[in-house]
Amino acid sequence: MDLKKSVRSIVNWPIEGVIFRDLTTLMKDPEAFRESCDILYERYKDQKIDKIVGIDARGFVFGAVLAYKLGIGFIPVRKKGKLPSETIEESYSLEYGSGTLEIHKDGIAQGEKVVIVDDLIATGGTAGATVNLVRKIGGDIVECAFLIELPDLKGRERISDCKIFAMMEFEGE
Repeated sequence: MDLKKSVRSIVNWPIEGVIFRDLTTLMKDPEAFRESCDILYERYKDQKIDKIVGIDARGFVFGAVLAYKLGIGFIPVRKKGKLPSETIEESYSLEYGSGTLEIHKDGIAQGEKVVIVDDLIATGGTAGATVNLVRKIGGDIVECAFLIELPDLKGRERISDCKIFAMMEFEGE
């Protein structure tokens, strides 16, 4: 199955000049959703991983499924003000804005092996902030996994010290 065909592209959203890659169309297609989740599971099923970290919000969808299938814990990285216990935060910038992400201080124990999951890497802002958060609380990052990479925006460079997996690329499209 060509998963790229299940991704909707929306031109000039949320701002002029941006092509938004909408994964809701992939998620509503049972075959495409199952296949994308299975690809992630097959990649990590034989590795020693303690936790999956999912980035707000679509990283929660794929990260939680992966954590469930692997039988390990899921740790959410959320936008500022959404987590109820003691957190640390990291600010970032991206293609069309900026923000702050938080993680619970007790989400990951020192030395635990972690895979970070998000739907897409563009400029690398949210991924870079998440990498910094995970490292600050002692996590050892095995890999950062994305369904989509937009190579033209060079997000990979922001997290170049991490191993990166991208299921699909939309380059110059």
